[in-house]
Amino acid sequence: MTGTENLSRPERAYRLFLEGCNCSQAVFCAFCDLVGLDEKTALRLSSSFGGGMGRLREVCGAVSGMLMAAGALYGYSDVKDPALKSEHYKLVQYLAGKFSERAGSYVCRELLGLKGASDPVSPPRDADFYRTRPCPGLIKLAAEILDEYIAEHPL
Repeated sequence: MTGTENLSRPERAYRLFLEGCNCSQAVFCAFCDLVGLDEKTALRLSSSFGGGMGRLREVCGAVSGMLMAAGALYGYSDVKDPALKSEHYKLVQYLAGKFSERAGSYVCRELLGLKGASDPVSPPRDADFYRTRPCPGLIKLAAEILDEYIAEHPL
């Protein structure tokens, strides 16, 4: 996706969503330069988490993308150190909590006001979709929360 390099990360995520990325891809790819991944790899890694994990409407894809980027930036690799795992899970809980605090939930179906657990077919992305769905704003919010965290905790 070109033309997003000079935008803020929240604006970049928003534009990526408008260009066709799912919610997880849009947020994760807004940080792929910091994460050190090329866009194609970042798109593939985050492709399963749109629609609350493949439209199962569980954890919001924007949150999943935010947490994937947080893991790539601040995660642990020493799997035998429980303190590192615990510390990282505190970060996950903090970021997800910030999102929920500002959006009302981090569960896709709750954010969309859906009754069922899954929604196998998404409506077409037309003007009505972008006008009625909260997704574009939630994508910007997730990128904003991680951006704020990075500013307060430089890499």
